[in-house]
This record gives sequence, structure tokens and C-alpha cells, in this order.
Amino acid sequence: MTDQEKIFSAAERTLQAFTIEAEALLMQHKVLCSNTVAQAAGMLATASVIGASACGHTGISCMHFAHLMCCIGKPARFIPPSEAVHGGLGFLQPGSVMLLASRGGRTTELLPIQTYCKDHHVKTIVVTENTDSVLARDADLLLPIVVNRETDKYNSQGTTSFIVMSAVFDVLQTAMIEIIGFTNEQFAAIHPGGAVGARLNGGSS
Repeated sequence: MTDQEKIFSAAERTLQAFTIEAEALLMQHKVLCSNTVAQAAGMLATASVIGASACGHTGISCMHFAHLMCCIGKPARFIPPSEAVHGGLGFLQPGSVMLLASRGGRTTELLPIQTYCKDHHVKTIVVTENTDSVLARDADLLLPIVVNRETDKYNSQGTTSFIVMSAVFDVLQTAMIEIIGFTNEQFAAIHPGGAVGARLNGGSS
């Protein structure tokens, strides 16, 4: 393949990637029941502390989730599974909620965390495509996802699945803002920095 052919192929793949991810979000909109989202948001809204754990790209999206929670005044922490099972779970207390995410539902590193949560009266929300998995079956609440395919030609990189996961977390925060009555004035106090902070607090960017 010549350099020009490689450039053409890359450009074609670029357009396909946008289409794949856009279609995935539309599919997810049909799969995820608004009542289920509201129920999950209600659980999170009343949680004393919120935890999140996952591996790989999904773990990165869970970091985004934890930050979204902090942005609306809910104490939240992402914890890697390896740290969780080496003493890190002590931040969870009865009344906490732990979100566990795994596209395939077979992330074995998450199973000890789920067991700990069950034994210590910590509710779990599981986000997965595999609704028959052990993680899904043992969850207090299941948020199903659906991924048409990843964007690369090998269908192996965690791209579309990352977008879908992150979108679900965006939706959860959107619902929680309504449930807890979170205001822009509260966000201004939490977010005093940067252009956003300057705008919210009456300054200039």
C-alpha cells in the first residue's frame, strides 16, 4: 500500500469511527431505561460515599464518573482493583455505594470487591453488557450497556465502549442534579478555577 493509499484509508476509517460511535450512543439510548437511570441516581444521591472501580479503558471512564460526582458535591473516589483488595476498601462504610464497570462482565478483579460490598452493607451498581455475568447477577442494580463494535478495524481497542460507558455516567450525573437540586451557585463554589470558575463567579476568562 502506497503512502497516499494509507492516507485515504485512514481518512475513511476516521469517518467510520464517528458513525460507529454515534450509532452506539443511539443504541444505548434505546437500551437504558430512564426509570433504571433514575433509580441508580437515587441510590447515588443518598450514598454517604461513592466508590468506583474497573480496569483498563473502563477504569479511565470510572475516573470520569468519580470526578462528575465530586463536581456535584458527592464524595467519590475511583479505586483501582489492585489497590482495593490491598486495604483500599476501608473508605467504604454501610450506606456507601460502589459502582463496578466491566463491558464483558468477566473482570475477575472486581469479584472480591463485590463480595466485600455484600458483606459490609455497601450497595453495588454494575455497568456491563453481559447481563448474565456473576457481576450482573449479584448487583443491587444493573445498568446494561450495548456496544455495536469498537472503532478500529480489528474491533479490539476500547474506544466505542469507552464512549458508551462515559455517556452513561454523564446521564447519571444529569439525573442526580435534578434529584438533589444541585444549583449553578453550588458549582461555582466547588469550581472556582479556570475559565469556567471565572464565568460562574462573575469574573472574566
